[in-house]
Amino acid sequence: MIRISRMPLVATAACLALAACSGGGTTAVPEASGTAPAPSSPAARGDGTLKIGTVLPQTGNLAYLGPPMFTGVDLALKEINEAGGVLGKPVAKVDTDSGDTNTNIASQAVDKLLAQNVDAIVGAASSSVSESIIDKITGAGVVQFSPANTSDTFTTINDKGLYFRTAPPDKLQGRVLGDLVVQDGNDTIGILAMQDSYGSGLADQVVETAQAAGATVVERVDYDPKAADFSADVAKIKAKNPKGIVLIGFEETSKVVSELVKQGLTADRHKWYMVDGNMSNTNFVKAPRGMLDGVKGTLPGAAAPEAFQKRLLGVDAKLSEFTYAAESYDAVTLIALAAETAKDDSGAAIAGSLIDVSKGGEKCTGFKECADLLRAGKDIDYEGVSGPVDFNEVGDPSVATIGVYQYGENNTFNAAKALEYRKGNIAG
Repeated sequence: MIRISRMPLVATAACLALAACSGGGTTAVPEASGTAPAPSSPAARGDGTLKIGTVLPQTGNLAYLGPPMFTGVDLALKEINEAGGVLGKPVAKVDTDSGDTNTNIASQAVDKLLAQNVDAIVGAASSSVSESIIDKITGAGVVQFSPANTSDTFTTINDKGLYFRTAPPDKLQGRVLGDLVVQDGNDTIGILAMQDSYGSGLADQVVETAQAAGATVVERVDYDPKAADFSADVAKIKAKNPKGIVLIGFEETSKVVSELVKQGLTADRHKWYMVDGNMSNTNFVKAPRGMLDGVKGTLPGAAAPEAFQKRLLGVDAKLSEFTYAAESYDAVTLIALAAETAKDDSGAAIAGSLIDVSKGGEKCTGFKECADLLRAGKDIDYEGVSGPVDFNEVGDPSVATIGVYQYGENNTFNAAKALEYRKGNIAG
């Protein structure tokens, strides 16, 4: 495993795999960012029923991530409620659509959730979407917990101590990706990145890492993801003829890929690399067979174990994507355990206990096992499906996994089949 540390953040790079192969809204809100709040009076306590809202992509350029994330949430809630719920009551849930940055759907969804007095909101998937709604959520004293936000912005954002995530910051993914590209023998690199906090931030880290390793980034294009045509952007890359091409984006990457092929920059001539925003088994189903064969990419989080995938399929038999399902499952389970620990379902109480349940106690997996320990008076350390999920003081996971995968001839990758594990230390 490649372990990457930062203040003291550590990430583990694993899995080179072949494809095919508030209760009430009256919670106290602290002023200091990164300081977990606590209820200041009995009036600040929850109503006794934990209510979780979701603002996840049903539409928009990350809609392909919606099914695994919703299913991860639903599986966690199923297991929590089968184990007796939280504070002796079933956990309630309200689902909404996050859309994307082209719409105002997420803001409207948050208004709906806050009107229904949710205690915590799971989402959004897109970092830019989360940035657009975080003030509204945390300003209401509600926990925002994203299973997929990776922008480094959230490490220092003013979140009133109410924002958490199970996905590691892009600083980690960028280091693993940058090292991977160079280790594959690419001493000249071109980057095509969507221009937003996610795309540009991740590209910055790839550049820094690749250059430190001795490679040259001969061209970098930060493009408008809403553009109808990417021919001029790709032409800039073609003019520099890089050995490796890094593609950082969302669903629009399928159009970028088509343009790369059109201009002769195919994956068999130039090594392509993707990231969590565009690594998909559905976005490229219409592509000619073998077009993505050999393309590698990085995904934050551990590969969903086969047994976990089977449990997910028991909730949604049609599920074909598993990306961020584990992180979504862990987010809901951690929220529930935090409320159990605090004996209070308010957003402030949940936030005040999330760090405690994530590390430092007796290790346990799943809600029932952990809740039984809590009820026996034990301190717990929840070990998630996505990894250890030990939160640092700003709500980032201090231990994280970055998986490296590879597409096969049928233009899909299979997270279940790991061919290689590489170990080493990378200073952060």
